[in-house]
Amino acid sequence: MGTDTETSFRGSSQSSSHLNERGESSQSSSHVDEREGTQDPSRLGAGAPRTSGTVVKSDLDLGLLRVATAGSVDDGKSTLIGRLLLDSKAIFEDQLEAVEATSKAKGHDHTDLALLTDGLRSEREQGITIDVAYRYFATPRRKFILADTPGHAQYTRNMVTGASTADLGLVLVDARHGLTEQSRRHTVLLSLLQVPHIALVVNKMDLVGYDEAVYTQIREDFLAFTEQLQVPAVATFPISALVGDNVVETSDAMPWYTGTSLLEHLETAESADLFETKGDRFPVQYVIRPQQGEHRDYRGYAGRVEAGTFRVGQDVVVLPSGVRTTVAGIDTLDTTHDQAVTGQSVTLRLGDEVDVSRGDLIADAEHAPEVTREITATVCWMTTGTLHSRQKLLLKHTTRTVKAIVDGLGARLDVNTLERDGEASELGLNEVGTVSLRLSQPLAVDAYATHRSTGSFILIDPATGNTVGAGMISGTHGVEYTI
Repeated sequence: MGTDTETSFRGSSQSSSHLNERGESSQSSSHVDEREGTQDPSRLGAGAPRTSGTVVKSDLDLGLLRVATAGSVDDGKSTLIGRLLLDSKAIFEDQLEAVEATSKAKGHDHTDLALLTDGLRSEREQGITIDVAYRYFATPRRKFILADTPGHAQYTRNMVTGASTADLGLVLVDARHGLTEQSRRHTVLLSLLQVPHIALVVNKMDLVGYDEAVYTQIREDFLAFTEQLQVPAVATFPISALVGDNVVETSDAMPWYTGTSLLEHLETAESADLFETKGDRFPVQYVIRPQQGEHRDYRGYAGRVEAGTFRVGQDVVVLPSGVRTTVAGIDTLDTTHDQAVTGQSVTLRLGDEVDVSRGDLIADAEHAPEVTREITATVCWMTTGTLHSRQKLLLKHTTRTVKAIVDGLGARLDVNTLERDGEASELGLNEVGTVSLRLSQPLAVDAYATHRSTGSFILIDPATGNTVGAGMISGTHGVEYTI
């Protein structure tokens, strides 16, 4: 998305880290469960320092991995992240002592690792996750950003915020309960958000006596469900986050499981930064025009490179105006650069005097997005009121906010059966459907499958300013022009 903290549905609580856009082809689901290239246990052991060490080049190539949890309430998402932090030696002794003291004060006979991520008072009181909590840790092989997202249906919007930047989604399931409606809904959202890796984590295996049959049934149910979603590959793990089975190291309690530990899978998963996209994208966040001192004639356009690479001398187009020009310079605070890559916040100078404002998009001239006032999108509705035809909303796309009106609903998706109701007239809380929107001003958009930043948006209630929906663009109609 853009440099703005409100940009699209990544939300104000988003991590400063960002994903490249990507559009992988959909293939039939396959299972990744066998041990491949098992590492020396000393590299994964709890006794080794986790923040330093010799890293080989292949490990460096893996890049930062952004992980988001998903699933129902009390499936153990926060506890799992706490276990990863504890067993990888990524927390300080005083933090652990504070958690142990709080757990004892609550009458627990164990250390409540969820307290490591549930920081809000209301979260600690209720024992649920409400807001997205980001935690950073590193192993000798890789760096991670973990997003602990809420499982309660009321806070689905927060889950979408955390998952929208993820390279890998962990769908936790309580072994006692199996797949629930909420775990299915979160899996659908991960699929719609095109998170490239999804892993099923069957938690609380200790509470079902480490029964292989229980794990196998949940695994088969999940794989059948994700196959319908055309998720390309799914890894599955039986674990106990409370005890630590199969989290950092494989467990002797489940000798029937021959796969890797969860951490080993995270250390070897491919980062989304390795995916390439077609087309350079730079939403303009701010126009820099000092008009004083030695910079009296300076005019630059600040923002973040959302996709691709911009180079000095490159032919670009400013949208929605369609004016063509070139990149004359690329600046940061006191430095000039020859190029800027995805994720960098820079200031672009253009070769011509061009009318450029906040909300405009600078793109490479050869692969420019379409400019349109009408879009079709998959929308996740996130408020108690309904989404219906003729409804007026605000639509925020990258750094531009425009008025929008709902033209109609194409179909509503049943998250349990994946059937589409073509007769639906509205969307309720946490429902997903295809929606047509007309815009008051033209936008330069891509399909979400091609570019996540310019292919997504949020819907805002104009009366309250609250975010009420998140959308992923599937197509356009009534295109004003193409470059």
